[in-house]
Amino acid sequence: MRQLGLLDYVAVWQQMQAFTQQRVADTPDEIWLVQHPPVFTLGRNGKMAHVLAPGDIPVIPIDRGGQVTYHGPGQLVVYLLLDIRRKALGVRELVTAIEQAVIDLLAHYGITALGDREAPGVYVAGRKVAALGLRISKGCTYHGLSLNVAMDLEPFQRINPCGYAGLQVTQCEDLGIEQPLATLAHELCECLAQRLDYPALIWAQDQT
Repeated sequence: MRQLGLLDYVAVWQQMQAFTQQRVADTPDEIWLVQHPPVFTLGRNGKMAHVLAPGDIPVIPIDRGGQVTYHGPGQLVVYLLLDIRRKALGVRELVTAIEQAVIDLLAHYGITALGDREAPGVYVAGRKVAALGLRISKGCTYHGLSLNVAMDLEPFQRINPCGYAGLQVTQCEDLGIEQPLATLAHELCECLAQRLDYPALIWAQDQT
């Protein structure tokens, strides 16, 4: 587990690619926790038509699945650098496990949330609170999920979130969860470890 703080999106993306390309059979899996300055990211099959009015926020085409989403301060971004071939995890199984980890976290605070098989992510009363997008290369994953914690949601109005016109978003703060982002990060990682069957988490003191 690595807590990276607030870092430029492209720099972290390049680090994820390098980590995945260089890993070998016994490389430990890692989870990176990060926040990004404001940025829109457009997945491999994303359509610019879903970017309505980006204004001064950059739009970066990237190599994950999915359409367009927004990252900004106050959002917890969790990058999952996993060898799913070694863990014998299928893609659908992995996506469901990630969604369930977020659902478990929210349930701890009395919030009922659901996943959506047709539109991956986690929703509360039809509003999206967590987005999910992965890249798989040689049986290993990078990219991951973003959980809206306590952020400015206005930039989501400048896009069709995840390619869905009119999709509403929400965040933990608006759901009555007033925990700091760092606390939710630790709790979400524990939920992920349970759902992905990791016996222990090791919190690294260094950064990538």
